Amino acid sequence: MKTPSMPLSTRTVRGLLALAITCGVAAVMAHGDVTPQAVDTSTLPQLGAKWLDANPYSAGPANKEALRIGTSAYNQNCARCHGLEAISGGISPDLRKFDAECTGYADAGKKAACFKEMDDYYLATVRRGRVRDGRVYMPPFEATLSQEAIWSIKTYLETRREK
Repeated sequence: MKTPSMPLSTRTVRGLLALAITCGVAAVMAHGDVTPQAVDTSTLPQLGAKWLDANPYSAGPANKEALRIGTSAYNQNCARCHGLEAISGGISPDLRKFDAECTGYADAGKKAACFKEMDDYYLATVRRGRVRDGRVYMPPFEATLSQEAIWSIKTYLETRREK
């Protein structure tokens, strides 16, 4: 049985429009605040003004606290693009695979050199961001995140490596 088509009332159209706008705003707000968030690192050993070449929190007594802070800092500043638990949705790099090539080296010297190269790349990318053809692919975080915060995020990412 065919029902006759009825024109939508102005009230119905306004209601549908309001619903669409509300859903759109909710979707945008669900993405989160895209402003970099400062991270409290006062409970970590302070590293000074000179940037270190390697993650000082990878091992040792500060590792547990760096991991706690890095997990929170990642969720505040990185997860919106790189995904929860560093599992990318496909738009940004999957950071669990960041240094996967290094783990495959049998030679200890090559493995160490690879990890050093990846630390250099990580630090440069997080500090200065990535811009190509005038488009920002990753914002710079050096003005917002301290060296301690950036290395603590790396500490977290080291625990998320794919096996």
